[in-house]
Amino acid sequence: MTKRTGVIVAVVAALAAVAAWLWWPADAAPSVSRSAAGPYQVELRVSGGSAHVGDNTVDLEITDAQGTAATPDKVSVEPAMPQMGHALPPSTATAVTPGHYRATVTLPMPGQWEIAVKLSGAPGSGSAVFSVPAH
Repeated sequence: MTKRTGVIVAVVAALAAVAAWLWWPADAAPSVSRSAAGPYQVELRVSGGSAHVGDNTVDLEITDAQGTAATPDKVSVEPAMPQMGHALPPSTATAVTPGHYRATVTLPMPGQWEIAVKLSGAPGSGSAVFSVPAH
């Protein structure tokens, strides 16, 4: 095998490895992030394990500082991709059960997104920003 053939084989193998990694199915367990947001604690889950281009279901578990389900009056999610200068209009999250809210977030392109969760209610208001990669 010549040196040139060896280099070509190595490049093809590297490209195949990258392609397999990109197309490998994500696990079905939802990705979970937690953050404080004023008087609230927020846990964000992206259904399907990870975010992707298109519509994504986002589940939010909202509690107070003691871990009791909280029911803020307003909950919204607002995706942005600061490195590209993209910001999308906020979506209102709807209550599923006390402390459990759900929203649909549409991500138009792959990359690193930030999803801001904004809450307001009797105990006060707060916001948390979650970093979410979309494939």
